[in-house]
Amino acid sequence: MIASILRLGSKDIKTLRITDDYSLHRVVYSLFEDRRSEAEKNASVPSGFLYADKRGDSNGRLILLLSDREPLKPAHGTLESKTVDEKFLAFERYRFEVLINPTRRDNQSRKIIALRDRDEITRWFIDKAPASWGFSVQPATLQLQTMQVKQFVKQTHSVTLGSAELIGEFEVVDRVLFKKSFQQGIGRGRAFGFGLLQIAPLKASITN
Repeated sequence: MIASILRLGSKDIKTLRITDDYSLHRVVYSLFEDRRSEAEKNASVPSGFLYADKRGDSNGRLILLLSDREPLKPAHGTLESKTVDEKFLAFERYRFEVLINPTRRDNQSRKIIALRDRDEITRWFIDKAPASWGFSVQPATLQLQTMQVKQFVKQTHSVTLGSAELIGEFEVVDRVLFKKSFQQGIGRGRAFGFGLLQIAPLKASITN
């Protein structure tokens, strides 16, 4: 996997016409050749890359990227990339930060329901993590930093996605599933900047 940082100055942002989350999505996707067929896209086959918008200020913007291939050289901004060492995923415990699109599927209607209550979101995240993502969250460390709603127009229709920024610590309980979660992201909305696990190992916890 390749970890990258895309830095955009104020002039780059203006030239690229980044005005909302969809225009940023467009810029990120321009850095990678899409290898998927239309059938694979419709079947939600992963694109092979994730990103997280770290925002910034009037002077610029910083976007974190994780991909299974080298990104293309950007027409604007600067890009720094490095290979993720396999040892980075060999620790037992990590600090983490993630922007998640918190949803659940209703058992009867099968519709996707957005979660909006802070306590409900943290319970959902803690309960879902071991079986779905391969790690167990330490409840005492979990903090819900911000809750926002992303709204933008994609082609001809309006898209609304709830977001929750979570930080805390977790312990790996399923190494294979954890690696998949790191590489492919977690939750819904990954095409629009959700689901990238930003992790830092707690270094006393490496496995032999």
